[in-house]
Amino acid sequence: MTATEEMREGMAIALQAEDEDVRVAAETTPEQASQGAPEEGDGVLEGTVVLVDQAHRPEPTDLLAELAARRRERQPLVPLWLRSRADALQVLKWQAEHTGYVLAYHALRTPKYAAKLAGRSPAGAWRLLVALVRWLFDLEGRPVRRAAATKEEAAEYLALSRQRDDRVKARLWTLLVGVITAVLVGIFATVAAPTWVQWAILGVLIAGAGVLGAPADQPLLDRAVVPNRVRKLTGDQVLDALGSLGISAINQALGKNGRGITFPAPIMRDGPGWRAEVDLPLGVTVAEVLDKRDKLASGLRRALGCVWPEPVSEEHPGRLVLWVGDQEMRKARQPAWPLAKSGQVSLFEPVPYGNDQRGRPISILLMFANVLIGSMPRYGKTFALRVLLLACALDPLAELRLFELKGTGDLSALEKVAHHYAKGATDSAKAACVASLAEVYAELDRRAEVIDGLPRHQAPEFKVTPELAARRDLGLHPMVVAIDECQELFADDEYGEEAAKYATAIIKRGPALGIILILATQRPDKDSLPKAISANAGIRICLRVMGWQENDMILGTGMHQAGVKATMFTLNDKGISWAVGIAEDPVIVRSAYLDGPTSELIAERALHLRQTTGTLSGQAIGQEGPQRVSYDLLADILTVTTAKEDKVWNSTVVDRLADFRPDAYGQWANLEDDAKTAALTARLKEYGVKTEDTWGRDAAGKGRNRKGFNRSDIADAYARRKAQP
Repeated sequence: MTATEEMREGMAIALQAEDEDVRVAAETTPEQASQGAPEEGDGVLEGTVVLVDQAHRPEPTDLLAELAARRRERQPLVPLWLRSRADALQVLKWQAEHTGYVLAYHALRTPKYAAKLAGRSPAGAWRLLVALVRWLFDLEGRPVRRAAATKEEAAEYLALSRQRDDRVKARLWTLLVGVITAVLVGIFATVAAPTWVQWAILGVLIAGAGVLGAPADQPLLDRAVVPNRVRKLTGDQVLDALGSLGISAINQALGKNGRGITFPAPIMRDGPGWRAEVDLPLGVTVAEVLDKRDKLASGLRRALGCVWPEPVSEEHPGRLVLWVGDQEMRKARQPAWPLAKSGQVSLFEPVPYGNDQRGRPISILLMFANVLIGSMPRYGKTFALRVLLLACALDPLAELRLFELKGTGDLSALEKVAHHYAKGATDSAKAACVASLAEVYAELDRRAEVIDGLPRHQAPEFKVTPELAARRDLGLHPMVVAIDECQELFADDEYGEEAAKYATAIIKRGPALGIILILATQRPDKDSLPKAISANAGIRICLRVMGWQENDMILGTGMHQAGVKATMFTLNDKGISWAVGIAEDPVIVRSAYLDGPTSELIAERALHLRQTTGTLSGQAIGQEGPQRVSYDLLADILTVTTAKEDKVWNSTVVDRLADFRPDAYGQWANLEDDAKTAALTARLKEYGVKTEDTWGRDAAGKGRNRKGFNRSDIADAYARRKAQP
């Protein structure tokens, strides 16, 4: 008895026992039930049977929950594969391929089948002759007549004999008519019918005789050996594969008297593969199956890259979704990246990233989130990062600050559109990165001041909106900061601490202010990736890693235990990752493949977009890159103002600072007056200097109130800081 048959027998026994319990409960009267249940405070007599699962009227809340659960379990009226054109085409394609393969398989073996029929035709002709003789002489009734003769029942024997004689006469005339008709048809076919008809008739006769002469244990047609790509996934295959994992609870469930493994939904086509939803036995989790993905693939007799078990977060930990592809994910033809040849994006909308194992497109909403990408070396981490950055480049409003600390030039195509760009693990590249992070760090306060000063109907959620980002006077355009191989920066003795300080503030406060931080690393440990940074990344992409520590450092604590394991990827699964934060559940996704020449073409299109809209800035228009300089803001303000200026406007001081030290304050020079005021206000808050409405005269000599400060407050703050040890 197979494991499947034992499981079914066990389920039948369990159902029979359940029916018996229902029958006994139905036959029990209310008086018997009340007698069987002890009163409160009474002891239970020895031998008394107390029903644990007492029948009860469900409370309204229980009833609603039960109805909701039943509604969720209902199968859809329209099959899932008919709900989208792409899925329907996939199903039809599979069915056509499956049917075509089987027909072609047998068509190629037609000569073999014809030879079999010809060889079996003599036996078939002999069987036909024997059957005609038995029919003509009514030999099937001979045992009955012989029995009547043996018993010496003359009357019965004579009646049977007369019946036999009548049958033989009728059948003889029928046979003669049939033979004469066959002879005439044969003569006509020989004389008048075309040659091909004669051969066709002969072939039909031989084939018919061959079919009659076939042995019972040797069917004519061979069994088509259907390849995996067109082989249907069945419940027996899934059960056999689960039984091969060596998990004791599964083996018990499949064995005799086991409670079994159930399928909440039928196995169905899902994209270029099959989807099976399985409720594992009690106490077995999906994580245990994920640990044995290679054995599961062996049990299914499929390539490892075709078998993708997944947990279902909204259900219990024992609900398994098993997707089995027609071919390995890495070999499947990947759809072209939607933005490869045309189009632009807005970072306030999801941008295309890649495809899941079913071939469905996967997009990522980058705005209001930060991204962490991690993997072992040479598994597609930088390619994944480049896809996201090329998408960002196609938003002409986005300001790109890119630092490729590996030094191989993987992001060099984007240099022409980057506000800041540096490559290599050199001190100069790290210093440029820290300087750029310092500018973004200062930008946090400026943007917060700008948003706080806007009318509430323009920023009702106190964050950057597409409308605000489009206003150049506010300076709230999307800002993307990307650091590849960020462990080179954070683990550096000279720059690591300062970089971590800036990055931590950016990753915490930046999303609401339109600033996106994207980090990629091949060494996700506490020294190379500070906990405060990794813990605040809303989007996490993890390609192949070797251990659960690296897995959870990238994807989040407990993900490995929950079954989201990037350790299951193999040597051939390059570009394939677990992604958390881009959908309600973690998903397996393969990033789009954009090689160097394709990336150059996309970057050229991004350059044209920015030239058209006039949004090129920084190094892209020839300005110097960020410089890590040491300066004292309070001392510089005292330098550009005089003791006679008791009170001075912020915007006036910003213009003077930009002229005095452009390397430090030059980024403020092109801002509108309100933005200049907000930027300096935010910086002065760090030193405890308050700003207030200050009377003054503008360039036209007109008096007005604007935000400013008392110079004496600056001097006091400077003196206090100098006095500190």
